[in-house]
Amino acid sequence: MAALAPPLAAIRVAVRRALTGLPAGGPVLVACSGGADSLALAAATAFVAPRLGRAAVLVTVDHGLQDGSAERAEAVATWAGGFGFASSTVVRVEVAGRPGGPEAAAREARYQALTEVAREQDAVAVLTGHTRDDQAETVLLALARGSGPRGLAGMPARRDLNGVPLLRPLLEIGREQTRAACAVLGLSPWQDPHNTDPSYARSRVRVDLLPALVRVLGPGVVGNLARTAGLLAADNAALDELAATALAAARCPEGGLRVSALVGLVPAVRGRVLHTWARELGALPGALSHRHVNALDALVTAWRGQGPTDLPGGVRVLRRADRLAPVLPG
Repeated sequence: MAALAPPLAAIRVAVRRALTGLPAGGPVLVACSGGADSLALAAATAFVAPRLGRAAVLVTVDHGLQDGSAERAEAVATWAGGFGFASSTVVRVEVAGRPGGPEAAAREARYQALTEVAREQDAVAVLTGHTRDDQAETVLLALARGSGPRGLAGMPARRDLNGVPLLRPLLEIGREQTRAACAVLGLSPWQDPHNTDPSYARSRVRVDLLPALVRVLGPGVVGNLARTAGLLAADNAALDELAATALAAARCPEGGLRVSALVGLVPAVRGRVLHTWARELGALPGALSHRHVNALDALVTAWRGQGPTDLPGGVRVLRRADRLAPVLPG
């Protein structure tokens, strides 16, 4: 028997690890655009899932942003039908009119569609094909935007997607491995022109910045950036746990937070407490920045009788003696 090609073996092992321990019952849902990364993930899942007693369902999202997108989506779904998937689904979404730039709008539409299909299918998890290269790009974009540790931690291997577990099994797999796996299997991935369109920041990082870093610093830079994300994610998890404990201890029976319980916290923990509390009050997550958290922190550590702090979403916070509290309307 011929040995299994190393790239294909690595991807199957990664998928097996991701699927091990999931609740019994429903299928796993694989998001597949037809590109090399998601196609390699889909092929590996179609092989691994049935051997774990699990059905695999493929979903491909048609964003309607390019000519021929509907035909490509149907081709992916047809391929899945002959490759071991229990079923396949094409979902067409409307991107126009959503908040944010085109990348953010398409991502929101895609994840909303995946969540809806997962619930319809009673899926226990959704799998996406993000790779180590995607993680490295995410870290560079976060660094350029001045993100803190949470942004630099990149994409988690697992997160909650509106109540459905979202798994990224390939975060330790390189893009060259997914391409090689497709070649071994005789698959012809679709080349998305958006991936090289310079109007998108991620495309510029992918085409220009990351290759330049590899030339200057060596090929290990991609893995090192992704590893940095993993290390920061572990640190963030520890700090978040400390912050959750501190937030519970700082709550006042009548609402708000006790300043005396906040002032002695280390800044990294206190910032997380204030950020979480601000979101609880209704501050818009996408607009809540370090500037707003710093303004809340000033009410704790540099209070001189100043008035309320304004947060995005119309939320206002005032300090009264030893207490931070929202300013109630009217």
